[in-house]
Amino acid sequence: MVFWIVAGGLALAVSMILGLALLRGRVGDAPPAAYDLQVYRDQLKEVDRDLARGVISEAEAERLRAEVSRRVLAADAQLRAGGENGGQPGRGGWIAAGLVALGLAGGSMALYAQVGAPGYRDVPLKTRLAISDEARQNRLSQAEAEARVPTPDVPTEASPEFLELMERLRETVARREGDLRGLTLLVRNEAAIGNLTAAHEAQAKLIDAKGAEATARDYAYRADLMISAAAGYVSRDAEGVLRVALEHDPSEPTARYYLGVYMMQVDRPDAAFRTWDALLRESDPSAPWVPTIRERIEELAWRAGVTDYQLPAMADAPGPSAADVEAAGEMSVEERQQMIRGMVDGLSQRLAEEGGTPAEWARLIRALGVLGETDQASAIWTEAQTRFAEAPDAMALVREAAQAAGVAE
Repeated sequence: MVFWIVAGGLALAVSMILGLALLRGRVGDAPPAAYDLQVYRDQLKEVDRDLARGVISEAEAERLRAEVSRRVLAADAQLRAGGENGGQPGRGGWIAAGLVALGLAGGSMALYAQVGAPGYRDVPLKTRLAISDEARQNRLSQAEAEARVPTPDVPTEASPEFLELMERLRETVARREGDLRGLTLLVRNEAAIGNLTAAHEAQAKLIDAKGAEATARDYAYRADLMISAAAGYVSRDAEGVLRVALEHDPSEPTARYYLGVYMMQVDRPDAAFRTWDALLRESDPSAPWVPTIRERIEELAWRAGVTDYQLPAMADAPGPSAADVEAAGEMSVEERQQMIRGMVDGLSQRLAEEGGTPAEWARLIRALGVLGETDQASAIWTEAQTRFAEAPDAMALVREAAQAAGVAE
């Protein structure tokens, strides 16, 4: 309420100042015509001085006197007609003042409604921390979070033969307790068909089977599957798995990324910003979390109170050279398509023969999608799932590209 009183008082004060200026019709103590009259009189004296010094001739002096005298008469007539208000129309002045007041007050409120937070109370730091603690304590469990997400359909590309093999794999893994290879295959294939709940449950069994040999990446991958199964919500169970991953390896990048997401969800932008900023500065530009962090971290920094944050410079991802870009600008549509086709073919051949980074696989899938070659993009996506099955960070980057190309759910 105090905010609105202060804001309203300021708007009223500024409106009154502008309105008085409009109603008075002048800025100083005299009407504008009085100032003009004084200037013209000074000009007449200047003409006499110039004539006395011989700067101008008598004929020129007479012409100047006549011109200035005409202006003096006009200014004097305007002064007599306008009076003290300078000729400002009374009704027009009131209308203009009212429009200014309405525009200033109404415009300010409309702007605040767009960029501000109407009705949001002032929250001191102590209260904010208390709210955050309450949000942590009231986090949903993994089962509760998944219950809010619609049950995913089995992807249409999963053939009946593949689904039958999946049933056999599940039965085999259930019979062979502690089968690391079987559990690894089960996690990979459950995730591939979108059965994320079964995938993270199988990953939990895989971690138990590994025992002390389980790595931070194993725990981070389980948390990744849990969060994906809950449509991005970091449940209290998933947060616990993230903490365990970071206990094993404080530098584990997937766990650090999702910990930042968790901090944002419990209203701790300061902690989220510190986590993401450190991760961004240490990450390779091709890491799957880098685009998301770079897109959101400036707003996150502002929420954390860092008003002068600058995004760290990142090396450019490999792509066309400056010469390629300049040449493309001079090409016809057909020539440009041929150049893109050549680049795509070259990248495809190199990846097939030599392999490449996840970013290059993702770029190839995106490019094929742009060219409308979805069959080939789907084939590359299928191969990438096998190649990066045990690298969740790389898989996330390639999956995003496949979704953009329309060949993955």
